[in-house]
Amino acid sequence: MITIRNEKEADYNKVEEITRKAFYNLYIPGCVEHYLVHIMRNHIDFIPELDFVLEKENEVIGNIMYTKSKLIDESGEEKQIITFGPVCILPQYQRMGYGKMLIEHSFQKAIEMGYDVIVIFGSPSNYVSLGFQSCKKYHICDENGKYPTAMMIKELKQNALEGKKWTYYYSDIMNVDEKEAQKFDENFEKIEKRYQKSQEEFYIYSHSFVE
Repeated sequence: MITIRNEKEADYNKVEEITRKAFYNLYIPGCVEHYLVHIMRNHIDFIPELDFVLEKENEVIGNIMYTKSKLIDESGEEKQIITFGPVCILPQYQRMGYGKMLIEHSFQKAIEMGYDVIVIFGSPSNYVSLGFQSCKKYHICDENGKYPTAMMIKELKQNALEGKKWTYYYSDIMNVDEKEAQKFDENFEKIEKRYQKSQEEFYIYSHSFVE
């Protein structure tokens, strides 16, 4: 039995633990994502209506969160959009379709709320099947005028971007203080920090651009 619902305050600790288990040693030795989840909920850009948990037989096994972000075109016109992340599923339930269910559920709610564009950073192999495409195809660059390989776009409404050229600006909540994240991590059960191959993949994606 699968249920997807909005996160409640009673879920906070569980969601932070799930996030930590899903991301620990994935991109770096250790992780900061559980701290990001912890501080995101009180940020002005956080969208509580798009904060969902997935329950399997009444146990929370996954979560997705969204923040407001924006695009600015060449004339200076601003367009409010959304960005999701972190999104996670407990490791023992990954690659079973639960993440896709959670993400697609959030798409429908976002459409109902009037949002029409999502910008994310991640591994393309995880998201192209959900309809995400390279930012270069939509003429959306980062603040440095570059097109990161890991930056992907999904139009929830066809032609929402109108063929313009845009620059993407994410919420400042994403600028995590790593020292504060480390202090927060000390409140959890110790996990050994170690290197694994996924960290090299992340490094390649996060330092490469589409020409």
